[in-house]
Amino acid sequence: MLDSISTPFPECIKLLTENITLDPHFKSFFQWARSVDIPVIVLSSGMVPIIYALLKHLVGPEADEIEIISNDVVDRPGTTKDKENGWTIQFHDDSGFGHDKSLAIRPYAKHFADKPGEPRPIMFYAGDGVSDLSAAQETDLLFAKKGRDLVVYCEREGVPFTTFEDWSSILETTKEIYEGKKSVKTVAAEGVQEVKAAGA
Repeated sequence: MLDSISTPFPECIKLLTENITLDPHFKSFFQWARSVDIPVIVLSSGMVPIIYALLKHLVGPEADEIEIISNDVVDRPGTTKDKENGWTIQFHDDSGFGHDKSLAIRPYAKHFADKPGEPRPIMFYAGDGVSDLSAAQETDLLFAKKGRDLVVYCEREGVPFTTFEDWSSILETTKEIYEGKKSVKTVAAEGVQEVKAAGA
């Protein structure tokens, strides 16, 4: 499908930043995370230059601090991205979605598993689609978009999760865990109960 797009890549980025609006609450979450030294990493099945442009449009130059692990964009042989039909996607790996997000998370978990004396941080993950299924089991708490298939998967597989509607609820829950007001286990239990109550 991407092969049918002939628009020069810089123009694609311009069109996307003019027409796509990210959740505005992500900016508040990111600013808070920066203030308490919590790293924010974006795992995506999209393309790095597009994700970076959208993030920079939302949060400003601080977007440079966000690590993005995703597919990339490369020049087609004999031409360049700034020309028509001049670019193509370079997938992050050979998996079905072009990016198995679990493979990006595992090295972080392994790092702390190999160093038992080093304090292990809590790993959160927020997702809403089928490409997030592989990552769902690799973190301590998954924020699953309310009403999406990811919630059903987590229920079935016993993956600790809570639901979210936008990044304001993710910020609120993350703050409560960071400040010791709630545990990951409590939040996950509340998430399951909320989903069951909604389906009753």
